[in-house]
Amino acid sequence: MTNHSTNRPLIGLTTYRKTLQNAVQLMSIPPAYVEAVSAAGGVPVLIPLGLDEDALGVLMARLDGLLLSGGGDLAGEYYQSEHPNLIFDVDPDRDRVELFLAHAAVERDKPLLAICRGHQLLNVALGGSLYEDVLHLMPSAIKHDYWGEYPRNFLSHEVTVCAGSLLAGRLGERRTLRVNSLHHQGIRDLGRGLVAAAHAPDGLVESVEIPGHRYALGVQWHPENLIHDDPAMLSLFQGLVEAAAGE
Repeated sequence: MTNHSTNRPLIGLTTYRKTLQNAVQLMSIPPAYVEAVSAAGGVPVLIPLGLDEDALGVLMARLDGLLLSGGGDLAGEYYQSEHPNLIFDVDPDRDRVELFLAHAAVERDKPLLAICRGHQLLNVALGGSLYEDVLHLMPSAIKHDYWGEYPRNFLSHEVTVCAGSLLAGRLGERRTLRVNSLHHQGIRDLGRGLVAAAHAPDGLVESVEIPGHRYALGVQWHPENLIHDDPAMLSLFQGLVEAAAGE
């Protein structure tokens, strides 16, 4: 466990817009992300949308690490999508903000953990592409979208972890694990500098990382919902916090 001291690193968490039934708009994030970063020893800082690049640059200079959270789909224009009818819940401003942050984190060697949508966005930021809908477009795909059908910690399928990867090291060299699955899109072609660190049974890339980076890890599942069921899931956040603290 990371030492909880006065020098705990600041970890920026990306947010999304949500409209309540009474038309009140919020910028929010599920509390599980905040709890996971806090449990790992970091200090969560929510990053609002709507900021210009100058303000985002100021934030990135002060943050010690970045977490790209889950959420809606990324606009197809960023990866030359040919199936716009399969893309939903797009927020152009969120895309703009998070692509800027992802590029900045990679360029500045800033510790980074990317989850679900964040995993996909990191891939697109580095020139990769997505399946607009895995079940419809990926050959021999299994079901990946269990959103709303089961509790968020429901373990829907197994992933195989690549030996020698950063992910394998964080998981104690485990080669397989069961994960939750709450997405309908997924990585098609890997972005520049990314390598796959885990795959689903159908071959879908379930984790990516950047060799040589201080800590740059993407996972397609939601480890923040699993930290109480599997201590290894908390280790992904501990790795982010430890790298952000310079350990």
